[in-house]
Amino acid sequence: MNNKTTRRKFVQQTSLLAGGLLAAPLFSKGNFFSGSDDTIKVALIGCGGRGTGAAVQALSTKQNVQLVAMADAFRDRIDSCYRAIANSLSEAGVTDAKRKFDVSEERKFVGFDAYAKAIPLADVVILTTPPGFRPIHFEEAVKQGKHVFMEKPVAVDPAGIKKVLDVAEIAKQKKLNVVVGLQRRYQNSYKALYERKDLIGDFMYAQAWWNSSGVWVYDRKPGQTEMEYQMRNWYYFNWLCGDHIVEQHVHNIDVVNWFKGAYPVKAQGMGGRQVRTDKKYGEIFDHHYVEFHYADGSIMNSQCRHIPGTMGKVDELIVGTKGRIYADAARIVDNKGNVLFAFDKNGENNPYQAEHDELFAAIAKGEYKFADAEHGAKSTLTGIIGRMATYSGQVIDFEKALNSGIDIMPKEFSFSATPPVVPNPDGTYPIPVPGKTKYNLG
Repeated sequence: MNNKTTRRKFVQQTSLLAGGLLAAPLFSKGNFFSGSDDTIKVALIGCGGRGTGAAVQALSTKQNVQLVAMADAFRDRIDSCYRAIANSLSEAGVTDAKRKFDVSEERKFVGFDAYAKAIPLADVVILTTPPGFRPIHFEEAVKQGKHVFMEKPVAVDPAGIKKVLDVAEIAKQKKLNVVVGLQRRYQNSYKALYERKDLIGDFMYAQAWWNSSGVWVYDRKPGQTEMEYQMRNWYYFNWLCGDHIVEQHVHNIDVVNWFKGAYPVKAQGMGGRQVRTDKKYGEIFDHHYVEFHYADGSIMNSQCRHIPGTMGKVDELIVGTKGRIYADAARIVDNKGNVLFAFDKNGENNPYQAEHDELFAAIAKGEYKFADAEHGAKSTLTGIIGRMATYSGQVIDFEKALNSGIDIMPKEFSFSATPPVVPNPDGTYPIPVPGKTKYNLG
């Protein structure tokens, strides 16, 4: 998967715990919109590119899925998303598209509180806003007993991670399916490598890369408040994005954690802004290099970069005592270079669609199968402690960070409110400085 591929995943639930038994599927009240007993109603929270793709994939499954509500902070996002979904369904020749895509004007909700109006109308909630909002929206969805698909990463700070982990336990108790958009766990080649990971012996170290030229950036427009500007240009502000080590590189970090079967206990590293220095790039770095240390002494070396004209690489390498796994090549070799396993790429799937197919098939059967929130949260926290390490130059402890209570989110959500970071008089934003930036982890 390259950095241009939109990442999607699915969401699930159908069953409620009643008297210790798993009940049959229970959908929203009265099947109000469709009048069909087996209809699985979906609300889309976050109508950017990711939300558009996730909605189309949900509607492209074989199940009786219906999109009934859309929510976003901006009306123009809803409108462009609505048109894109309609066009995609038409181009794909999805049967019964008009019934599947049934979002009337009164079920299009705008504003920071739009999510709370859309969630009650659905059985499954797709959370695809900027990741800073993920813990809040996840909490509300689970509170209302909904199955959840939420894009990665699942938070941007330790306080958000703590909330996601706490809510994940409630979701388990309620038997709510939760899927996180770490799609490699649903990709045939990665699953085949994982099943054969013992061929390389004991885990020694790993390399993880997300090196690319970067993503979009939007210039400031006349009349925008600071809050609207940051919301529109969300990738470059940590309270919304978490920096690209969290927002993108979490994919590669999660693969290594998955194959390792553990999470790092500490991180140290370096990074900075060498090329992407203009004020329009907010406060984030353009490169990070982190050593993640596991409890048994093994290491993951992680690098991510957003610099045009440099080597592009999105991949993972896992080295063991007997051999190594080349993840993107889907190949396992021994220490002499002999091929122990090679995945036949003819058997590859579209993991983004597969996630939705599996999710909605399980929902239709009344199965409780997916509880991705915990590993999604802990891999996200791995990226967060990596960011904290590169910003500060300190060694960052995983558990201390988790319990630190560090919260970088705004105290008020409105377009007239002041965001957590504001520009200096010259229009630039304060940038972390290793050796000067400090974190009090107790």
